[in-house]
Amino acid sequence: MKTIVMTGGTSGFGADTRRRLVAQPGTRVLSGTRRAASGDPDTASDGPDTLSLDLARLDSVRAFARAVTDRLDGTPIDALVLNAGLSFRTGDRRTVDGFETTFAVNHLAHYLLIRLLMPNLAPKATVIVTTSGTHDPDHDTLLPTPPRHADARLLARPDTDPERDTDPRSAGGRAYTSSKLCNVLTVRALAARPEARSGQWRVLAFDPGPTPGTGLLRDTSPTMRLAWRILSRATRLMPRFNRREVVAAALTDLTLGAVTAPPGHYYARVVRNQLTWTAPSRLARSDDARDALWADSADLLSLP
Repeated sequence: MKTIVMTGGTSGFGADTRRRLVAQPGTRVLSGTRRAASGDPDTASDGPDTLSLDLARLDSVRAFARAVTDRLDGTPIDALVLNAGLSFRTGDRRTVDGFETTFAVNHLAHYLLIRLLMPNLAPKATVIVTTSGTHDPDHDTLLPTPPRHADARLLARPDTDPERDTDPRSAGGRAYTSSKLCNVLTVRALAARPEARSGQWRVLAFDPGPTPGTGLLRDTSPTMRLAWRILSRATRLMPRFNRREVVAAALTDLTLGAVTAPPGHYYARVVRNQLTWTAPSRLARSDDARDALWADSADLLSLP
């Protein structure tokens, strides 16, 4: 039996990935979801292995980790897929814990899950964190607000950042791209940990590229949401955009180990519906930024 724990498996290519994984013989997928039920036909249905999880509440993240541990009852986790993510039009939202919401959900909650579930990971386990090419200013992406830094303290409380964006929309875009930079740095930091080395874990960052048909833009205007939905039905005519089923297939293959990284690579990116291996941004390759983010995130969460 292969055991997989997943976030972001209830809509978009995450739901497609979850369905593909569940369909594999001898595979069990425990997934976290914020909703108890949904009438959205594009959303994966709940089941006995669906557990409550609100990534915007750290107490919920801790409760989810406890529930996973209890449910598994000693069974190790073969793959941890941290796929959930969100983006807001502005950067003025805060969680109940007092952190900027995009950073808290996209980075801090997943960092906490990694820390809490590390003891449950099996030898040669796979850990995948979904990131975005928008973290790299050298990529031609849909967001013109690349990250300036990965300082966890400033990203968690942007009002304390002397270089913060005063334009709300720029602040929202910057919060998203910065959180995606943090995802890549977290992958690198985890891979450098003694536990990962001794356990021979496969730790990967996954960039789905521009993939219409997801819930990422649910906070945008109705016009933008409609355009995104239309694009999801026309991706075969627009090669810049990736097809949802292609992205889901790539994430499924990476999770199951059907596709492995070439030596020295950890950043998987879907480009024009092809899975490629490349290097992340210059800042994402900084060891100083990597180590500082790991330590400062732990401090924000009162972890050792």
